[in-house]
Amino acid sequence: MSVSISFAIQKALTLVSGALLVALAIGFSGCGSPWRDTYFKKGVGRLTQEEIRERLGPPHTAKTPALGGDSLWTYRFGLSEQDLTPWNSSIVADASHSVTSMMGRGTDAAKPTLYCYRYTLTFSEDKILKNWKREECVPGTRETLTAK
Repeated sequence: MSVSISFAIQKALTLVSGALLVALAIGFSGCGSPWRDTYFKKGVGRLTQEEIRERLGPPHTAKTPALGGDSLWTYRFGLSEQDLTPWNSSIVADASHSVTSMMGRGTDAAKPTLYCYRYTLTFSEDKILKNWKREECVPGTRETLTAK
Protein backbone atom coordinates (compact mmCIF):
# COMPACT_ATOMS: atom_id res chain seq x y z
CA MET A 1 0.00 0.00 0.00
CA SER A 2 2.81 2.44 0.87
CA VAL A 3 4.41 1.87 -2.55
CA SER A 4 1.28 3.05 -4.35
CA ILE A 5 1.01 6.14 -2.11
CA SER A 6 4.63 7.15 -2.77
CA PHE A 7 4.08 6.56 -6.49
CA ALA A 8 0.97 8.79 -6.42
CA ILE A 9 2.87 11.51 -4.56
CA GLN A 10 5.77 11.33 -7.03
CA LYS A 11 3.37 11.55 -9.98
CA ALA A 12 1.56 14.55 -8.42
CA LEU A 13 4.86 16.34 -7.80
CA THR A 14 5.88 15.75 -11.41
CA LEU A 15 2.61 17.25 -12.66
CA VAL A 16 2.87 20.24 -10.31
CA SER A 17 6.49 20.96 -11.29
CA GLY A 18 5.56 20.67 -14.99
CA ALA A 19 2.66 23.09 -14.58
CA LEU A 20 4.91 25.49 -12.69
CA LEU A 21 7.53 25.43 -15.46
CA VAL A 22 4.89 26.07 -18.13
CA ALA A 23 3.45 28.97 -16.08
CA LEU A 24 6.92 30.49 -15.65
CA ALA A 25 7.66 30.14 -19.36
CA ILE A 26 4.39 31.87 -20.25
CA GLY A 27 5.05 34.60 -17.70
CA PHE A 28 8.53 35.29 -18.98
CA SER A 29 7.41 35.19 -22.60
CA GLY A 30 5.10 38.13 -21.94
CA CYS A 31 8.12 40.39 -21.84
CA GLY A 32 7.83 40.54 -25.60
CA SER A 33 11.13 41.50 -27.16
CA PRO A 34 14.83 40.89 -26.63
CA TRP A 35 16.13 42.56 -23.46
CA ARG A 36 18.39 44.85 -25.49
CA ASP A 37 15.34 46.39 -27.20
CA THR A 38 13.85 47.27 -23.82
CA TYR A 39 17.21 48.52 -22.53
CA PHE A 40 17.69 50.88 -25.48
CA LYS A 41 14.05 51.98 -25.61
CA LYS A 42 14.14 53.03 -21.93
CA GLY A 43 17.63 54.51 -22.35
CA VAL A 44 16.95 57.00 -25.16
CA GLY A 45 17.86 60.46 -23.90
CA ARG A 46 19.59 59.22 -20.75
CA LEU A 47 22.05 56.34 -21.37
CA THR A 48 25.65 57.39 -22.02
CA GLN A 49 28.20 55.72 -24.26
CA GLU A 50 30.14 54.66 -21.18
CA GLU A 51 27.09 53.00 -19.57
CA ILE A 52 26.35 51.07 -22.74
CA ARG A 53 30.01 50.06 -23.13
CA GLU A 54 30.00 48.77 -19.53
CA ARG A 55 26.85 46.71 -20.18
CA LEU A 56 27.56 45.39 -23.70
CA GLY A 57 31.30 45.77 -24.11
CA PRO A 58 32.99 47.79 -26.85
CA PRO A 59 30.94 48.33 -30.02
CA HIS A 60 31.76 46.29 -33.10
CA THR A 61 32.09 49.53 -35.06
CA ALA A 62 32.19 53.14 -33.91
CA LYS A 63 32.08 56.20 -36.15
CA THR A 64 32.66 59.63 -34.66
CA PRO A 65 32.75 62.63 -37.02
CA ALA A 66 36.00 64.60 -36.80
CA LEU A 67 34.14 67.93 -37.00
CA GLY A 68 31.50 67.09 -34.39
CA GLY A 69 27.97 65.78 -34.73
CA ASP A 70 26.25 62.49 -33.98
CA SER A 71 28.32 59.35 -33.59
CA LEU A 72 27.22 55.86 -34.61
CA TRP A 73 27.94 52.58 -32.87
CA THR A 74 26.97 49.13 -34.07
CA TYR A 75 26.68 45.85 -32.20
CA ARG A 76 25.91 42.42 -33.67
CA PHE A 77 24.16 39.66 -31.72
CA GLY A 78 22.73 36.26 -32.48
CA LEU A 79 19.04 36.05 -31.61
CA SER A 80 16.90 32.91 -31.74
CA GLU A 81 13.32 32.61 -32.93
CA GLN A 82 12.26 32.44 -29.28
CA ASP A 83 14.08 35.75 -28.56
CA LEU A 84 12.29 37.45 -31.45
CA THR A 85 8.75 36.14 -30.95
CA PRO A 86 6.81 37.27 -27.88
CA TRP A 87 4.74 34.07 -27.77
CA ASN A 88 5.06 30.82 -29.61
CA SER A 89 4.20 27.21 -28.87
CA SER A 90 7.87 26.21 -28.68
CA ILE A 91 7.97 27.74 -25.19
CA VAL A 92 5.52 25.12 -23.96
CA ALA A 93 7.49 22.43 -25.81
CA ASP A 94 10.72 23.67 -24.20
CA ALA A 95 9.11 23.57 -20.75
CA SER A 96 7.77 20.08 -21.46
CA HIS A 97 11.24 18.98 -22.60
CA SER A 98 12.70 20.39 -19.35
CA VAL A 99 10.22 18.39 -17.28
CA THR A 100 10.95 15.15 -19.14
CA SER A 101 14.69 15.81 -18.77
CA MET A 102 14.29 16.23 -15.01
CA MET A 103 12.43 12.92 -14.92
CA GLY A 104 15.31 11.26 -16.75
CA ARG A 105 13.43 10.77 -20.01
CA GLY A 106 14.92 13.63 -21.99
CA THR A 107 15.86 13.33 -25.62
CA ASP A 108 18.36 15.26 -27.64
CA ALA A 109 16.56 18.22 -29.20
CA ALA A 110 17.71 20.27 -32.16
CA LYS A 111 19.50 23.48 -31.27
CA PRO A 112 17.62 26.69 -32.07
CA THR A 113 18.57 28.59 -35.22
CA LEU A 114 20.31 31.89 -34.51
CA TYR A 115 19.80 34.95 -36.68
CA CYS A 116 22.29 37.82 -36.85
CA TYR A 117 20.88 41.19 -35.81
CA ARG A 118 22.65 44.52 -35.89
CA TYR A 119 21.85 47.27 -33.40
CA THR A 120 22.72 50.75 -34.68
CA LEU A 121 22.98 53.33 -31.91
CA THR A 122 23.11 57.07 -32.56
CA PHE A 123 24.66 59.31 -29.91
CA SER A 124 24.48 63.08 -29.61
CA GLU A 125 27.64 65.15 -29.28
CA ASP A 126 27.10 64.90 -25.49
CA LYS A 127 27.53 61.09 -25.83
CA ILE A 128 23.88 60.43 -24.86
CA LEU A 129 21.82 57.78 -26.70
CA LYS A 130 19.70 59.68 -29.21
CA ASN A 131 18.02 56.77 -31.04
CA TRP A 132 18.57 53.15 -32.01
CA LYS A 133 17.33 50.50 -34.41
CA ARG A 134 17.56 46.73 -34.76
CA GLU A 135 17.79 45.08 -38.18
CA GLU A 136 18.99 41.82 -39.66
CA CYS A 137 22.66 41.72 -40.58
CA VAL A 138 21.58 40.30 -43.95
CA PRO A 139 18.01 41.49 -44.69
CA GLY A 140 15.49 38.72 -45.38
CA THR A 141 17.49 35.89 -43.79
CA ARG A 142 14.90 35.00 -41.15
CA GLU A 143 12.03 35.02 -43.64
CA THR A 144 14.02 32.90 -46.10
CA LEU A 145 15.02 30.32 -43.47
CA THR A 146 11.55 30.06 -41.91
CA ALA A 147 9.62 29.89 -45.23
CA LYS A 148 7.79 26.61 -45.59
